[in-house]
Amino acid sequence: MLMADTVETLDVAALRTALGRRSVVLVGMMGSGKSSVGKRLATRLGLPFVDADTEIETAAGMSIPDIFAQRGETEFRDGERRVIARILATRSPLVLATGGGAYMNADTRARIAEFGISVWLKADVDVLMRRVRKRSNRPLLRTADPEGTMRRLLAEREPVYSQADITVISSDDPHEIVVEAALAELERATSSR
Repeated sequence: MLMADTVETLDVAALRTALGRRSVVLVGMMGSGKSSVGKRLATRLGLPFVDADTEIETAAGMSIPDIFAQRGETEFRDGERRVIARILATRSPLVLATGGGAYMNADTRARIAEFGISVWLKADVDVLMRRVRKRSNRPLLRTADPEGTMRRLLAEREPVYSQADITVISSDDPHEIVVEAALAELERATSSR
């Protein structure tokens, strides 16, 4: 057992070296597990974890639902783009969980490519809906048909998410399994660069 732990630690250390100053940036739909997986992934890599939504709320001095309600989605997205650019330029390397729509912005995708490796946490609609129903703080799902809205958003966003460097399936498995899959994919991606 001790030998397996040592090998695992050496692999993570080698991965950290291979990452260099690049950040690991998690993208995907709301409810895909970016924050939960991101915290665990950061711990495994020995990197700081940052949730872009939390940073946006701090910068704006209000919650994301309040930003949407008072300023609208366009202003929210512009602030999101600026906050993510600042985080990546000044705080890398780290593990960054982005909001579900952040990767849709071409400037944000370019900034992520410049400073990091993008990891799409891909989940199907059933998994996403089970997770997002637990919270009422999803402004885009405040509709008469949240599941229909989720399906529409997923159909619009998947072609863009598929541009990420790495795709990892986020299912109902424990988050630790998703973390291990992400580490394995990161190791493959960094060894081929």
